[in-house]
Amino acid sequence: MFRVSAADPLKNIRIVLCETAHPGNIGAAARALKTMGLGELWLVRPERFPDPQAEWLASGATDVLRRAKVCGSLDQALGGVALSVGCTARTRELAVSLVTAREAAARVIEVARAQPAALVFGNETFGLTGHQVDRCRLLATIPADRRYSSLNLGAAVQVFCYELRQAALAEAGPRYKSRALASHEQLEHFFAALERSMIETGFLNPEHPKKLMPRLRRLFSRAQLEKEEVHILRGIVKALTQRKAGPRKSG
Repeated sequence: MFRVSAADPLKNIRIVLCETAHPGNIGAAARALKTMGLGELWLVRPERFPDPQAEWLASGATDVLRRAKVCGSLDQALGGVALSVGCTARTRELAVSLVTAREAAARVIEVARAQPAALVFGNETFGLTGHQVDRCRLLATIPADRRYSSLNLGAAVQVFCYELRQAALAEAGPRYKSRALASHEQLEHFFAALERSMIETGFLNPEHPKKLMPRLRRLFSRAQLEKEEVHILRGIVKALTQRKAGPRKSG
């Protein structure tokens, strides 16, 4: 019988469902989590929850439903998370790097051994919005047949949860040094400070921003910034902004 280690990284992973329309998909997702040893289900503005359909489709995983956390925003659901992976069926212009579900699972398990991580799923009809994609540090997809790549939300969650469990159970995989990655909040504060600085210095015209911030988000997401690196970057932004503004006058 396979067992995960005592320090179970699966317990440090959130499955986040955004704006789910059908409560049955929430129940199916809860069942998918429990079968693979996960238990952290976070719901961002679900249309109907709690709901009897969710209970029916959970089929024995009602404990996961009872513990599910309902949030008013994706930023709230990603609070404290060091790596957030957006799960998508299509490529995105100017999005962060796109990998397979298996590759994403290996990265998530690596991080989850020391810090919280999350997989983010969009609405059943339109998937992840551009704003939600911006909040993710990596995108992942299931390499389905191109002739018919449509997967039900519950099925997609099941595939990703399976890959997470396989990655956690792998006995002979690469070993990584633990890195203290910056949290979701730290990164978002940095992006906000960077945008303010570029506006103040005239580098960014807020009326015609074009795609500067999405490009910068993609750049820094590839770097997988650590906490200390974010502190350094914020210090640089602050110093450059103050220098542009000139010394303060006394008296």
